[in-house]
Amino acid sequence: MEFDAGWYGRESDDDSNARTVDVDPKRSPGPLDLHEVIRYADEQGIGILLYVNRRALERQLDEILPLYRQWGIKGVKYGFVNVGSQHWTAWLHEAVRKAAVHRLMVDVHDEYRPTGYSRTYQNLMTQEGIGGDETSLLNTQTLTMLFTRMLAGAGDNTICYYDPRVVLNASHAYQLAKAVCLYSPWQFVYWYDRPSSSPQEKGGAGGTKNRIGDEPELEFFDHVPTVWDDTKVIHGQIDRYAVIARRSGDRWFVGCMNSGESRALPLPLDFLAEGRQYMAHIYRDDENVLTRTRVRIERVPVTRESVLEAIMSAQGGQAMRIEPVPK
Repeated sequence: MEFDAGWYGRESDDDSNARTVDVDPKRSPGPLDLHEVIRYADEQGIGILLYVNRRALERQLDEILPLYRQWGIKGVKYGFVNVGSQHWTAWLHEAVRKAAVHRLMVDVHDEYRPTGYSRTYQNLMTQEGIGGDETSLLNTQTLTMLFTRMLAGAGDNTICYYDPRVVLNASHAYQLAKAVCLYSPWQFVYWYDRPSSSPQEKGGAGGTKNRIGDEPELEFFDHVPTVWDDTKVIHGQIDRYAVIARRSGDRWFVGCMNSGESRALPLPLDFLAEGRQYMAHIYRDDENVLTRTRVRIERVPVTRESVLEAIMSAQGGQAMRIEPVPK
């Protein structure tokens, strides 16, 4: 679980001190007992991550990394880093190496592109650098970066689910599919969304539209892992569509993303183990479903010989969870 901007004051203020817990009142009324959160989370087997803006990073990096390790923090999200020049690229790579010394994982935001550096320093879990959901990308753009920029490393898409921008460009089943197609060992979901118990912000920002609900398809996010044992690209064309299957243990997850025109693509399941029975949980867009997100769930018995169909609207998608039936 990550605490984003605001836990140590205004991120845009050069005087904000990332060594202290001082909640930005414009983001939260507080108070925040971060150390108690860390202690309780550790009891539950949950790691806490902290966001730090480049203004504090550039001044306090050598102080905060050992301090956060002492607090019990598991990783740091570097925010709004300077990019492009040799100086700042060298600085950032050194900042990743310094985090490794203190056994801290790193996520780099915002415009730092994947470069393959995580192959050497594997504490660099992911980076934004692909134009995530917060930039309201068209499906064509996401389906271009999937086949190009992400060749060099993971991409942190920051998946929005309830935010109104989702239905402007895509569908909710398409958002589910992103968790499979867009590889990131740290997968941020419900970006800009709010817990159902969270008060509405003044002026209506966020409001009730962004409240996380109890739609049945959210079970997909509960089950989907973030790292994989195998990957199969079933279909793909740059800026048009992608159908990708990934395995974790004996379970398979399939993401289908589309743009431009409606499509029905065959999905042979010959990647499944021979002689096993499986249950496919299929999450697809359906305007006849009377929920806020219009996602239908179908549960279909399948085997290695089965052929399913990925039916997608012009800007839609489909997600699947395929699990072996207990013997």
